[in-house]
Amino acid sequence: MSLAKDIASHLLKIEAVYLKPEEPFTWASGIKSPIYTDNRVTLAYPETRTLIENGFVDKIKEAFPEVEVIAGTATAGIPHGAIIADKMNLPFAYIRSKPKDHGAGNQIEGRVPQGQKMVVVEDLISTGGSVLDAVAAAKREGADVLGVVAIFTYQLEKADKKFAEAGVQLETLSNYTELIHLAEEQGYITNEGLELLRRFKENQETWQD
Repeated sequence: MSLAKDIASHLLKIEAVYLKPEEPFTWASGIKSPIYTDNRVTLAYPETRTLIENGFVDKIKEAFPEVEVIAGTATAGIPHGAIIADKMNLPFAYIRSKPKDHGAGNQIEGRVPQGQKMVVVEDLISTGGSVLDAVAAAKREGADVLGVVAIFTYQLEKADKKFAEAGVQLETLSNYTELIHLAEEQGYITNEGLELLRRFKENQETWQD
């Protein structure tokens, strides 16, 4: 079994992912979605957590061998980033969603020298906006951001476009396509539900029509 499929299997098993095409969720961005993912849940399951963190380490070594510091996004990327940094014996920092309104007003917590090569850790990629804001903040404070790693991506076209426009490399451990295939194999959802999931991938505005 591939890593992407193995992680998708774990996400379904521990209910970090919910599939409800007939009763859509509403994301913070306002998008109506047949899927909801809470990867914070993975931290409560040692087997899943170890699979993810080891997967991250291998992915970073392969895609970003020059990395000098690991940075987690606040708050979901912080625990994963800290574990990865420990496993790789690298410095760790985290990126606030906005600068502090007191003290030095930093947005990066930790010690990141100018030009240090950074990989940013996120748990989930939906539209890509929040993690790319974090990348921009890290660059403003002098980091050389090599790219972003995440557990899971919805593979939305608008996210792909944002990453391309920002010139930021994205690497993920698993994805929406793998999850749908697995759900189909395991009979996790009805044929009608599967069709709705596929339509959502194609167009987030019209999939319910």
